[in-house]
Amino acid sequence: MRKDAAKTPEQNPNQYFETEHLKANIKGRSVRGGAITMVSQACKFVLQTGSTVVLARLLTPEDYGLFGMVAAVTGFISLFKDLGLSKATVQRETINQAQVSTLFWVNVGVSLLLAFVTAAIAPAIAWFYGEPRLMGITLVLAIGYFFGGLAVQHQALLNRQMQFTVLAIIDIADMAVGVLVGVVAALMGYGLWALVFMQLAMGFTNTIMSWAVCGWRPSLPSRKAGVRSMLAFGANLTGFNVINYFARNADNVLIGRFWGAQQLGLYTKAYQLLLMPLYQINAPLTRVAVPALSRLASTPERYRQAYLKILGAVCILTMPLIVYMIGTADWLMTVVLGPQWVEAGKLFALLGIVAWTQPVSNTTGWLFVTQDRTRKQLQWGMVGSTLSIIAIAAGLPWGAMGVAASYSISGLLIRTPLLFWFVGQEGFVRTGDLYRTLAPFAFSALGALLGIGALRYWVEVPSPLLGLILAAAITVITTGSILLAMPAGRAAVRDFRDLLIPLLFKKNKPI
Repeated sequence: MRKDAAKTPEQNPNQYFETEHLKANIKGRSVRGGAITMVSQACKFVLQTGSTVVLARLLTPEDYGLFGMVAAVTGFISLFKDLGLSKATVQRETINQAQVSTLFWVNVGVSLLLAFVTAAIAPAIAWFYGEPRLMGITLVLAIGYFFGGLAVQHQALLNRQMQFTVLAIIDIADMAVGVLVGVVAALMGYGLWALVFMQLAMGFTNTIMSWAVCGWRPSLPSRKAGVRSMLAFGANLTGFNVINYFARNADNVLIGRFWGAQQLGLYTKAYQLLLMPLYQINAPLTRVAVPALSRLASTPERYRQAYLKILGAVCILTMPLIVYMIGTADWLMTVVLGPQWVEAGKLFALLGIVAWTQPVSNTTGWLFVTQDRTRKQLQWGMVGSTLSIIAIAAGLPWGAMGVAASYSISGLLIRTPLLFWFVGQEGFVRTGDLYRTLAPFAFSALGALLGIGALRYWVEVPSPLLGLILAAAITVITTGSILLAMPAGRAAVRDFRDLLIPLLFKKNKPI
């Protein structure tokens, strides 16, 4: 080990930029990082659920509605907060102090601009909704944008160094502080402002902790830092996110506009419940996969093998889960939300068709980002979003059910195959690699769905809860049996086992 490698980040600031030391044991770091991030995600989920339960009893639906009106606007503005520059810092093979410092000041400048823009449109938001109280809420929330920009590069450097434990602590801490502030404010009678204070407290805590644990400090920006390609990278990524945002929200806007609050409520609740467990899996994997694959971009075969192993883990975790939710949609709605939501079960099952491949499709974003192909990602965003909006419009005459059916079926049969073809035309992972990896998991998941169908057809289950338990057992047994019966399935199970062994027994092999 070099002498300077033993120094602390404060003594050797370049330690935040160098990544060669990560490559020797990248599998162990990735597996442990995935586990740590999943635990963090679980803690945040518990905190979020707990705060929802408590605040729902202290605040009124009107409070949530007013906050939601502002959030609909600020959610779009938030897309521009980091301009994709955090991913640029993580992805680059080599970076230096001048580059990261310049990106830091770009983020700060953009965040300050967003704060001014949000404050400037506050009167327009209040006028549009006919609610004067929204003006003050928007003005206060605008403050949070500036503080958010101060932490973008610090968190990116921690992610680049695969410091997942530190990032997990920051995530849990800012959520905990935010929940505490929100609940205390609600108990003190601040009403709607409890939600505002909670969001601000989370942002402030995140910024303060990011600066406290990351020893890097920015220097003055430089015009000769060589960040033009990184800005282009971030601009393409931001463009994709903006296009994707409109496509993902077009269904809600159109259903609400033409079919009213009742159908929109059923549709959004079904979609939220479907995506909730998938997000708990995909979010931590993304945080780990992007820096890990970025470090392997100079070794194409190791990169390809690493991605396909992670893809297999995504499939084994999500495909059986989704077919289980499709086959038990009405039971899930009754048990989780109550009998008044059973009508959303059909929407839930239809949306599950496209959700079946969505976690896999999400991983293609890792390929675009870590191979510096965000321009191609932007091009795909234009194509995929156009197809999504066409599908939503085509199903709209039949209400929420028509939208769910059209969007899901076109996603499975048209958008997903096109995406696999598009991403596989260049780079280290080809289209055939994707299909070969998916095949055993898709086959075993479909077998599980047939098993659940047989249960529902031949057995009269006395209660939805018992039905969920029996269906879960069928899913696990059927999926496992089919995978182990196929050579490709056994290999996939071995790969999944090999990803877990380093975590359980501290044995790390090169990935």
